[in-house]
This record gives sequence, C-alpha cells and structure tokens, in this order.
Amino acid sequence: MSGHLGLLPTAVLRLRAAFLVALMAALTACSSAPVILPPSEVPLAKDVLDLLAKKGMQPGSPIFVRIFKEESELEIWKQRDDGRFYHFKTYPICNWSGEIGPKLAQGDRQAPEGFYTITPTLMNPNSKFYLSFNVGYPNSYDRSYGRTGDSVMVHGKCRSAGCYAMTDALMEEIYGLTRETLKAGQPSFPVHAFPFRMTDERMAQLKTHKWYSFWRTLKQGYDHFETHRIPPTVAVCERRYVVNVVEAGRLDAAGQCPPFQRPVIAAFTPLPEPANITIADGTKFKGLVSADVDPTLADVNAARSGTGVSPQAIGATGATTPPARNGSLQPASSAQAP
Repeated sequence: MSGHLGLLPTAVLRLRAAFLVALMAALTACSSAPVILPPSEVPLAKDVLDLLAKKGMQPGSPIFVRIFKEESELEIWKQRDDGRFYHFKTYPICNWSGEIGPKLAQGDRQAPEGFYTITPTLMNPNSKFYLSFNVGYPNSYDRSYGRTGDSVMVHGKCRSAGCYAMTDALMEEIYGLTRETLKAGQPSFPVHAFPFRMTDERMAQLKTHKWYSFWRTLKQGYDHFETHRIPPTVAVCERRYVVNVVEAGRLDAAGQCPPFQRPVIAAFTPLPEPANITIADGTKFKGLVSADVDPTLADVNAARSGTGVSPQAIGATGATTPPARNGSLQPASSAQAP
C-alpha cells in the first residue's frame, strides 16, 4: 500500500503537466484565430482599392456624395490631382420613404432635400441599421423655416422612415469610403440631396409643382458641379441658400445676407477617365415594397424581373445609364437589371 501511495504524487504531476500542455495548445490556437472586426472598421475591399487606383483616386482624398430621389441613386465622387471631382461609383438606393419634396416635420416620413455637411460626429458605427451617417437635417436653412426632425440617416437594412436606406453590403462600402476620407484629415464632406436629376427638361416638366421655386435654387448647386466638378460653397441667409460664394463666416440664416464675393473658377479640363461610369449591383425597391418592411425573396425577384415597378416612384425609367463627359447621366434605352 505504501508503494502505491508513493507513486500518487508523480501521477498527479504528470496529469497536471499534460493539462497545461493541452491548455497552452488551445490558447495558441485561439491567438491565431482571425480577428473579426466590427463593420465600421472593415478595410476597403481589394476591388474597391483597385477601382480607386484605376481611376486615379486615393482612399483618403476628399469625397462628395449626391443623392437623387426619383432615380433612387446615390453617387460617390472623389477628388483627383487636379482638384476636381470624378465619378467613383453609383449605388442603387434600396428604399426611401415619402415623395419628392423636402422634409418639413418630425414624423412626416419625408427624406430631406438640400445641401448638407457631414462631420465625424455624424458618423454612426453602432447604428441599429447596420451602419449609418446622419445627413445633418435640420441644417440652418431647415431650422430657419421651423422644420423639425432628427436622426435622418443614410443607413443599411433596406428599410426607411424618412431616411435613405441601402443594403448592408453597399452601406459598408459607402461607410468605409467616407471613413477613410475623414481619417485622412478631411474635416467634413458634403452631401447634396436632390429630388431628381435636375436637367432643364425635367425642371420644365415640373414648373407647376409647389416646390419648383425651391428646386430652382437646388438646381444652381447641381449645375455648378456639372460645370466645374467642384462642390459649391453654400451659404444660408435671408432664409435661402446662396450658392457658390466665398465663405463669409458665421451667418444668421434668417438675417440679411452680407455682400458676397464669387470665386473665380478656371474652366474644367478633365483628366483621362473611363468612358463609362461604375454601377454597384443592387435593387431599387421604391414603389415596389413598403419602406417599413424588409423586402422578401418574392419582392427581390419581382424587382429584378421588372414587374410591378412604379416609374413615377423611382424616376422616368428607373434606369442607370452611361454618363456624358461632364458627369451627368443621359437617358437610357432600357432599365438596369441589377
């Protein structure tokens, strides 16, 4: 008996050593496991970086976002070495609520229209709609008219109650592109939200619309960018937007406008760029599915087949088209089949 007892400590030590070896092996395996980053920190995908390089763009260069309600499209433009902005990609907006026209009040379920500026504090990496950035509504112009509401976003999840909703995958890419610009030291980036592509022809069709006067001012910003490929500076005074002026410090949005100077801008001579714009894969559900709910597989199939589309809800044709050389989009012969 005493001999067996003498062997016990040795057996215990051997078992303990084996346990420690197994534990160390498990810890080593865990330490070599891939780290899962939160969506807000996922690096730009290789195809995105390759496209940036192909188009002569840097991930951290200034960015400009345009939104077109009627066409259900969001565009990203990036600044190149000549200081002008060039088209990077057009993204289909999965859904948005309301109709063309500005947002007026909390709960009206309207997506806003106007000129907005996004700072780092408006980026939301912890959004319940996957990822988002706040468009900055109400801005000083909106507030001068007593317009109410908050937390109006560009976000994921393809559901909207007054926001612009993207798919999660597209929102991750858009968020990553804007994140890289802000991380590179840009203090903000502009977002211009338009009711439609503000061509002379489309404006003429809507000259009796109640928001026509407001849209004429938005068109000044649209035309400025189409001509110069530089987002215009926009001031607010006398309860109106004043487009393409030299910044004059902090203004009273309802007060009298000061004498403004207009910047002198050289004519735009484009650098070489691809002949066709890049369009992200995706589906536009405006007019097909309520903005309150997630689209079903049947909804996706209907959208892809073109059945049930409401042209007035998503634009004259719902098409995504090649650009003219100044960046505008021209009428297409057939709708996109994403």
